Amino acid sequence: MKIMAFTQISEEERDARVRKIIPKDHFTSINNSENRIVITGKGGTGKTTITATLSYLLKEKHHVLAVDADPQMNLPYAMGMDKNAAKKVVPLNMQVDYIEERTGARPGSGWGEFLSLNPDVSDVVNRFGIRIDDMMSILVMGTLHKSGIGCLCPENDLLDAVVRHISIRNDENILMDTEAGVEHFGRAIAKGFGHAIVVSDVTFNSVQVAASAMKLAWDLGIGGIHLVFNRVENNMDEIDELLNEINADFPYTVDMIPYDHNVKTVNPSVKHLMNEENSFLPAVKKLLTKIYPEIKKENYS
Repeated sequence: MKIMAFTQISEEERDARVRKIIPKDHFTSINNSENRIVITGKGGTGKTTITATLSYLLKEKHHVLAVDADPQMNLPYAMGMDKNAAKKVVPLNMQVDYIEERTGARPGSGWGEFLSLNPDVSDVVNRFGIRIDDMMSILVMGTLHKSGIGCLCPENDLLDAVVRHISIRNDENILMDTEAGVEHFGRAIAKGFGHAIVVSDVTFNSVQVAASAMKLAWDLGIGGIHLVFNRVENNMDEIDELLNEINADFPYTVDMIPYDHNVKTVNPSVKHLMNEENSFLPAVKKLLTKIYPEIKKENYS
């Protein structure tokens, strides 16, 4: 029996399929998405460094699953993986045997218009997640094809199913580092992720990208929008002018992370920033308390 590809069926049917696969004790409601964060922004703004730093801060008290959905795939290095091991990581969108196993079609095989599949990806974290330590793991996904959402290809079906799977897991705080914009996973993100951190440089072009990403995240239904200016020096007047360029009709927070030469020397892990005096870490902690208010009551050193 042939079944329509996962990315082509309705949102309701996609969610129903995922919930049939995942054990009930892993469910989290759509209204309980506060510990799911997507980090996005123009390339080169430092979002991967911020994602890794947030992961290290959170893992002091909570289990963390960091998801690398950026095609640059630099998050394993920033998270502190051995460089040689990180170079050998094969992202999910290139795990052709697994894709064929789960979707019934091998990428590039000319499988036709329909896929015979029921995308059971309940084993994806255990099978491909890489443990950094007892409290923190990383899953490297790769990215959707540029042909767009709804592309009838096995890789896209698999990644879409994976996003839905991790967004309803109930045993981790999930941070997803993605390329500019969140349209790649559409409502799969919106239904499971409660916050979007949009990182920008203090430049007009970067803010324009950030403004578009913020609006898209809000339109998708992500309730917590957080604009973060990274590498801020003595240019508050310039930031004020850039903020006037954002004509947003939705609420969002604004944070400033100062330029710090210690961050520039990350080589490439952020781990050493946790134990060195710098101005970067306190600013990231402040951002974290806006997303997790309860952290103010916890002792984060």
